[in-house]
Amino acid sequence: MLAPRQMLTRALLLQHFRQSSTAAALVQDHEEVPLTYLEGFPKPDPKHDEIICALPRALSGKNISAKERKAGRVPSIVFEQEDGQHGGNKRLISVQNNQIKKLVNHLGQTYFLSRLFELEVRPDLESEDIIEKVRVLPRALHLQSDTDAVLNVTFVRAPSHALLKVDVPLVFIGDDVSPGLKKGSYLNIIKRTVKFICPADIIPPFIEVDLSELDVGQKLVMGDLKVHPALKLARSKDEPVCKIAGARVSEQRKSK
Repeated sequence: MLAPRQMLTRALLLQHFRQSSTAAALVQDHEEVPLTYLEGFPKPDPKHDEIICALPRALSGKNISAKERKAGRVPSIVFEQEDGQHGGNKRLISVQNNQIKKLVNHLGQTYFLSRLFELEVRPDLESEDIIEKVRVLPRALHLQSDTDAVLNVTFVRAPSHALLKVDVPLVFIGDDVSPGLKKGSYLNIIKRTVKFICPADIIPPFIEVDLSELDVGQKLVMGDLKVHPALKLARSKDEPVCKIAGARVSEQRKSK
């Protein structure tokens, strides 16, 4: 049993700890301004929001995965983003094959892998109990080569404070007014996605690439892309994205 002096000392330490923790939390809340999508940049369409339903899975292995697929489920894993490759906070789950297939077919594989979803893990599909509810980003999708059947999905947790590496799809616009394309040149697309380090709250559904001012021989590089200032390129800003290449035969003959 603690002596009165030791009890007083312990009480003072606890009080100091609580005060320090509260002060630190207040400072942190004051300093951290929530990020939001900016006007003029693409935002995720809420009509595509969907809760992915999942069941816990105790074991892994080829035989277990085969049984899950036979039952209409896709063996999956949820990782912690920061150390997912090392198994951090790993949860084995199974998701419904029909739901994942519908999402992939509707959004396209690239857009599926760059969109956030709410994930609910329940003891069974009919249960109202939720084991875990978390926002996730699909990190990897494995399809069977000959049938495109979904073999497995890897998810990473995506809380607001997370910085996630995302291959963001590119959408090319302005091709109808591009000077180079009007002359009969063609668009050489070098990148269809670009990897950005994105705060989880502002992952863009796509990035627009404006071709409206490109003439023959001109190109756009990664650093030319217009994105939210909080997004950071994961690779060199000088890597090319696209180029207006070639010219009409008649134009080439005139120049000779």
